[in-house]
Amino acid sequence: MENKESKISRRKFVKIAGGITFLVTGYPLWARYMYKEGIETSIEKEISAWVQISTDGEVRIFNPVAEMGQGSMTALAVLVAEEMDADWSKVKIEYSPIDPKIYGRSWGGGRGGGSMMTVGSQAIRGYYENLRHAGAQARYVLLKAVSEKWKIPTNDLSSANGYIQSKQLNKKISFGEIASFKDIEIEIPEIPVDQWKKPEDFKLIGKYVERYDIPEKVNGNAVYSIDVRLPNMVYAFISRSPVHGAKPTLTNLNELKESAGFVDVVEFDHGIGVVAETVQQGFALKKKMKINWSKGSTAETHTSAKAYSEYEKIADNPNENWKVINDKGDASKSLAQLKKTYEADYKNDYAYHAQMEPLNAVASISNDGTSADVWVGTQSAAGAKNTAVKTLGIAPSNVTIHRCYLGGGFGRRSMSDYVHETCMIAGKIKRPTKLIWTREDDLRYGAFRPMSLQRLRAGLNVRGNLKVWQHSIIGTGGNLMTSGASTDYYTFEDQQIQMKSVDHGIRTKHWRAVGHGSTKFAIEAFINEIAIDQQKDPLDIRRELMRNHPRALNVLNRVAERSNWGSVTPEGRARGISFAERSGSLVGGVCEISVNSNSGLIKVHKIWAVLDAGIVVQPDNALAQMEGSIIFGISSALKESISIKNGEVQESNYHDYNVLRMTDVPDILDIDMITSNESPAGIGEAGLPWVPGAIAGAFLKLTGKKMRHIPFTKERVLEVLGS
Repeated sequence: MENKESKISRRKFVKIAGGITFLVTGYPLWARYMYKEGIETSIEKEISAWVQISTDGEVRIFNPVAEMGQGSMTALAVLVAEEMDADWSKVKIEYSPIDPKIYGRSWGGGRGGGSMMTVGSQAIRGYYENLRHAGAQARYVLLKAVSEKWKIPTNDLSSANGYIQSKQLNKKISFGEIASFKDIEIEIPEIPVDQWKKPEDFKLIGKYVERYDIPEKVNGNAVYSIDVRLPNMVYAFISRSPVHGAKPTLTNLNELKESAGFVDVVEFDHGIGVVAETVQQGFALKKKMKINWSKGSTAETHTSAKAYSEYEKIADNPNENWKVINDKGDASKSLAQLKKTYEADYKNDYAYHAQMEPLNAVASISNDGTSADVWVGTQSAAGAKNTAVKTLGIAPSNVTIHRCYLGGGFGRRSMSDYVHETCMIAGKIKRPTKLIWTREDDLRYGAFRPMSLQRLRAGLNVRGNLKVWQHSIIGTGGNLMTSGASTDYYTFEDQQIQMKSVDHGIRTKHWRAVGHGSTKFAIEAFINEIAIDQQKDPLDIRRELMRNHPRALNVLNRVAERSNWGSVTPEGRARGISFAERSGSLVGGVCEISVNSNSGLIKVHKIWAVLDAGIVVQPDNALAQMEGSIIFGISSALKESISIKNGEVQESNYHDYNVLRMTDVPDILDIDMITSNESPAGIGEAGLPWVPGAIAGAFLKLTGKKMRHIPFTKERVLEVLGS
């Protein structure tokens, strides 16, 4: 085939039938041809558009990220529409094609293609410049087209709410009318940042915009992969290894074949899948399967409650082979020379993602086996496609991923193991297949937030200020344990952060805020303990540590003022304060708690939090994300724990994996967002990391006792109170 792409200019916009399309290709974001008559499908799939305008005025904006309740689908479209000056009432949002070279985001902001994975609170932060630039280029084309049509300079034109207008000619024209122009061909330059809109001129960014996904979620039209039904579809369930690494042997296949609704079985290294005509028959067949599991896996020797003593021995060993994360000065030598030092161990259990919708997917393979369609809610569309391609052995151009809404993710749906399973089964059965994980499957074969022990050591200088900081992290999960260990907004003269990972054969994965939920707990609880021992205000000791970081100090001071820190609390209550950064966001928080000394229950009554996240694109979304992540933080601090015995997860559902209930929610959840023109930061996880340390600080002030192991279950509270 002739290489038609070689004839396509990288810097031109072209009129198409029925409208116009604006195209970009990563970095720099040049416009490209697309959908011009005569260009083959293969070329169309290689080149994708951010924006399309129809002759009826509809502005279609393509969304590259997963929508799992965080509102990113709307917020990203706002970035394009803002710079275009589009009429928001005419904006339609669709999922983009899966092409990371074009639709990928950069990590931490800036322009350039890369990952399409929706994780780490990176959606807005990672696409902010890309999409604003795409909108600015689209506006340029509209202005230029009208300029040539009306034969006046572009400087005499302006845009607003879906129109281009001229004061000189006293007339205006809609985007839809411009899309009907014939024979438009325009060179598109880079649009410098200083020609983008100024924050004071924003009409959509920073304003309330109704979420695009909410109406259909309310009226029931929203499609999750669990909702998808295809003709002749069968249902699959898998019995997975109770101990990770154990391999299955099915012993009653003939019995299963005689059962109602039986279609087939599919063997995996980690389990046996059974396929049935109906969901009910699938459940029954799954229960009926008799499987022998192999012995000898690494996980078989692991019991989580006993692992902490192993971690302590590692921490005690001065000759341990540590992975150094940060090393400034000589922390060990300085600690040995100081008269006043502190040392404490902090622990955190495994935690389950507990997303609302258990894992599931639907796959349909063509009769000739050369093409496939997959319906899935995924945080990694490109990962899901690559998995389907590899599993099925089908050319990428013939595999279509239909992205659905996600009923929660929190990092779990960034994996594609469930897509692999679905495609394996559908490929064998040759019928459309829906794979459903039960809640028990999802929990017992989860990929958990790592457990760890963190040993913190600190020393004071002659003025009584913290001078030396040493942080050692031991556990399972490698670098997943260390996010948040760096104290970017606290200043220490000597600092060392190190990690030792122990392989227990247990699956671990990114969990909301990754390691920040445990590392920030240890850091903030330790600082609170030192402050109380030194008879200092926990606020003042942080002010000293933040002396070189005025922006962070402003957040801390704002939350102290908002919560009236230092005022008298009601009888039987106390307050704790904490600070954490995540994905560029800075959060200071104060909580007010009480403790029932008979039951061991901690009750969080009030929460105050201040957020500095730079430019907040959608304040209502940001508020919801802060509220949700704070509740998530309270839940992880007080309730959530996965326990493993001889490699087997002991919990199975919400009756024994406890999460925060409505009766546990604070009476007051007061959140203040600082107005800022700094670059946007990630917000979806920002409210979680500071919470456990603040609760521990309040508990210490109230009882004089130290809580150093999350979650603070009633049993652990009673044990500490009795000690």
